[in-house]
Amino acid sequence: MADNKLKVMTYNIHHANPPSNAAEGIINVDTIAGVINKQAPDLVGIQEVDNGTARSGNINEAAILAQKTGMHYRFFKAINYDGGEYGLTILSRYPIRSEKQIALPRVMDGEARILCYVTLNIPGKGNLIFANTHLDAQHADGNRIVQVGRIMREFNKTHTPVIITGDFNSAPSQQTIQILDQYFRRSCVSGCPYTIPQINPDKTIDYIALKNEQWPVTDHRVIPETYASDHRPVIAVYQIK
Repeated sequence: MADNKLKVMTYNIHHANPPSNAAEGIINVDTIAGVINKQAPDLVGIQEVDNGTARSGNINEAAILAQKTGMHYRFFKAINYDGGEYGLTILSRYPIRSEKQIALPRVMDGEARILCYVTLNIPGKGNLIFANTHLDAQHADGNRIVQVGRIMREFNKTHTPVIITGDFNSAPSQQTIQILDQYFRRSCVSGCPYTIPQINPDKTIDYIALKNEQWPVTDHRVIPETYASDHRPVIAVYQIK
């Protein structure tokens, strides 16, 4: 953190499989690490991460990303997949003091989804909860509404600052994000650049949001990266008071 600024990234990495090479199953963790390193964030919430799956060559993508970025990490399994695990990752410049994973509810069929979060201590600034999620992709707002509701209840009673990142699979006009907005302040709320698809994006579904603090957002950007994933990474910079 430079000049009391906290730089946060959210990135759905498509299990490090560039969409242009999806049929060939090419895995390029180096490119994902390069995208992260170029932005030099303090905290990163990553979605669609493989750990020991056959399709990704049985590698631990989270551990490799941590090694290549020099950051602390935690991997959180959402589901078993292809002989390994598939889920979320958190990267942090700061040591991780504790971690938690919550299974999110479903009211109809759909892939199991989770919320994960860690507690950090920012030197001279105190504790921060950093959370990451990836909501249902298959059913309009059905599962997503109950999932975001569960996330809001998880943080309802905490007074610690909370930053949440993730692929919410919902546009700002949808009820899922309207529920989020009742509790969190998104880093961009109007005129925001789109995050998907990676080429000629036309929709925003990836977000960074803050609760329990009024830190100003000094920068919100969607990085114009078109090779590494089918989502563009999002950056928000908070001025920590």
